[in-house]
Amino acid sequence: MNMQWIQSYNLFLFDFDGLLVNTEHIHYQAYVNVLNQRGVALDLNFVHFCKLAQLNSTAWKEALCSKYPDLEAHWAQIYQEKKGAYLELVTAGKIELMPGVESLLKALQAADIRRCVVTNSPLEQTKLICAHLPILKSIPKWVTREDYEKPKPDPECYLKAIELYGKKGDKIIGFEDSVRGLSSLRQTSALPVLICPTHHPLLEIALAEGGRHFESFESISFE
Repeated sequence: MNMQWIQSYNLFLFDFDGLLVNTEHIHYQAYVNVLNQRGVALDLNFVHFCKLAQLNSTAWKEALCSKYPDLEAHWAQIYQEKKGAYLELVTAGKIELMPGVESLLKALQAADIRRCVVTNSPLEQTKLICAHLPILKSIPKWVTREDYEKPKPDPECYLKAIELYGKKGDKIIGFEDSVRGLSSLRQTSALPVLICPTHHPLLEIALAEGGRHFESFESISFE
């Protein structure tokens, strides 16, 4: 994998779930497990989950509560149970890096290029995943959910990362795998790049306002 292109940028910004680590299926399975325990046989599949989670932070909840109205009154508890189920799955080692991530992170480390994760995930979750995937610890700066108020697609988290770790005149590049994340990046000075399969159901929506797209970190090529 040709890494010469990384020298063109001074600061790299990365989303986390679904971009650096393959966690979306674990989040979904955690919901399946928790709802099964409550006697709900979830018939919204993984594709539904990904599509809704890509849109905004409430679309999945709204879909579930619309289909299973009894969940609404207990959602706060269900969400806490889901977080616990997710951590159990991660602890069991059911986690892996996305394609090309390890090579890219090693190249950035060797080149000593500034880099930061900007995620909606809480610090506890990121630390647990890093314990299973040590290469993630090569990223020295992290902005997690505790560090800002408004979740993506609001740009607050990325603006904070740029304020903390950027320098005047920097060329900044940011990577996301979701529509809402890309929308967040677009409202900053970073070049927004979407990493997702070409058959992604929301690809056209995501790229409608500009930005670059590659299927994986392995396929990145800037002319």
